[in-house]
Amino acid sequence: MKRIQRLPDHLVNQIAAGEVVERPASALKEMLENSLDAGAGKITVDLAQGGIKLIRVTDNGSGIAPDDLPLALDRHATSKIHSLSDLESVATLGFRGEGLASVASVSRLTLTSRPQDSAHAHQIVAIDGTLHPVEPAAHPEGTSVEVVDLYFNTPARRKFLKSEATEYAHCSATFERIALAHPHVEFLLRHNGKVVQRLPTQTLAERIGAILGRDFVDAALTVDAEAAGLTLRGLVASPTYSKASRDAQYFYVNGRFVRDKLAQHAIRQAFRDVLHHERHPCYALFLTLPPEGVDVNVHPTKIEVRFRESQAIHQFVFHGVNKVLANTVAGSTPQQVGFGQPPSDGAAPAPSLAPSAAPTLTARPVYQQQSSLPLSVAREASATYATMFAGVREDEQRLANRPALPEASANVGSLAAFAPATAAALPATDPDGLPPLGFALAQLHGVYILAQCAEGLILVDMHAAHERIVYERLKTALEADAIPSQPLLLPVSFAADKLEVATVHDEATGMQRLGLDLAPLSPTQIAVRAVPIWLKDGDPVELARAVIKDVREAGMTRVLTERRNELLATMACHGAVRANRQLTLTEMNALLRDMEATERSNQCNHGRPTWVRLSMKELDGLFLRGR
Repeated sequence: MKRIQRLPDHLVNQIAAGEVVERPASALKEMLENSLDAGAGKITVDLAQGGIKLIRVTDNGSGIAPDDLPLALDRHATSKIHSLSDLESVATLGFRGEGLASVASVSRLTLTSRPQDSAHAHQIVAIDGTLHPVEPAAHPEGTSVEVVDLYFNTPARRKFLKSEATEYAHCSATFERIALAHPHVEFLLRHNGKVVQRLPTQTLAERIGAILGRDFVDAALTVDAEAAGLTLRGLVASPTYSKASRDAQYFYVNGRFVRDKLAQHAIRQAFRDVLHHERHPCYALFLTLPPEGVDVNVHPTKIEVRFRESQAIHQFVFHGVNKVLANTVAGSTPQQVGFGQPPSDGAAPAPSLAPSAAPTLTARPVYQQQSSLPLSVAREASATYATMFAGVREDEQRLANRPALPEASANVGSLAAFAPATAAALPATDPDGLPPLGFALAQLHGVYILAQCAEGLILVDMHAAHERIVYERLKTALEADAIPSQPLLLPVSFAADKLEVATVHDEATGMQRLGLDLAPLSPTQIAVRAVPIWLKDGDPVELARAVIKDVREAGMTRVLTERRNELLATMACHGAVRANRQLTLTEMNALLRDMEATERSNQCNHGRPTWVRLSMKELDGLFLRGR
């Protein structure tokens, strides 16, 4: 058996490099974090051959003293922590002091720096981990780190690198992740001598738009939550902007990009009622908490963290995102993000997306006074409806004859955009009090409702929309106590097996909380005596079978807790109006009004959109008008 021996420092550094410097993007991340920790206000990145041949990061930070240059390339030498208490409350991006040493052991590295209060610059060269003497050099205030021929001395590692295009894509992604969290810093990226990306000092919203695209910002909802020393700010895209992959998911903890399963689960849970199961939400969220509340020293590349109060963090993130999504109603547009001026000083501002003091609309438009009409309306309800909106109909007609909307409309819209997302229960309307979804015109093939609004044409999937309305009502009723039921004039019976009969016999009381009154008639027959009041027009047998199936598989306790929303979604689907059912004009308008007052009504229970808008400009384009 071989004797235990101490490894030489150079081999230790190369082993550490295998963990820390997985590819050129990993080295770039370490270098960028050092520049930000040095207080840099401008950072320039130069890459050659995807970072395999050259990585150079230049900043205007505080710089490194000449005597400290050799220490900067030594293992576990750092200026960021000095004691265990510092390690337990890390407030910087880097802290271990092994990043540059690991990179220097597998490359040809040149470190040049000039401190802010120094008249001269100095540099040190490390080749294969061997340090050369410190020498004078020409350099502006700040620091440059140049890494050439990464893994030149470890051919086994170098052959595992991918193509130049792949490695550059990873470097670009790392550059964008770090730049996104620091909008107060100017960034420049060059590849093979060509400028690829230039990011000036910006507001957070502008930086998000520059990296994720303006379409993301246009479809985004503002998140701004604060409680018990925790702050969550940023943007989440509306469910209709979801993607098939997780590429557009950016989550930061105290300015550090992380992939945290806890946060991902909380956000996914917030989207569960409005997102199709095969789609993924898009977001850029920034969580801020006291440094001692998070342990960042749990992963070699610091891509994962561990929260000391993980359950509290999960609940905070979930409620912060869920509250924003719950305030989206049909007819509303995503809250516009305020683009302020960039900060004048170099300090990193707290992420802010909209003005802190903004006017809020308090006037209630005429249509909001309408009481919610059930879908099964009596004939006399039509006359009541027509009388209620006679004046509005005349205004709508006058609006259609006008060439353009008055300037007051734009003013109202701009004020509504600054209103807090938590304050607006219903979307803003035009000055004439027209509903956001307008008034119904007709029904298309028994599936879609066509409605005229101030901007153009609205198309509504009536089944999906009614499904969402019923689902939200069922949730609200069950949270209050129990779902109200509607006794059937004549109970409906159906054939059942012994397990189904036993389930009804054992769980009849729990099913009554769901608004469903079932009773065994015989060992092979079950009677449906009452159904939830909002599902009275559905098929009671199908509804009963679906509920019995869920209760038998999961148990009543889980159905009323963990699987509650899944069961209510199933019930709502059975009770929603079906395709090819002819609705009267009054029923269509009643459905539109209910959509405008229902949370999350932009999507059905399965995450599909419930309505779309075609503006007059889009309609004119279809007919080539104005060309």
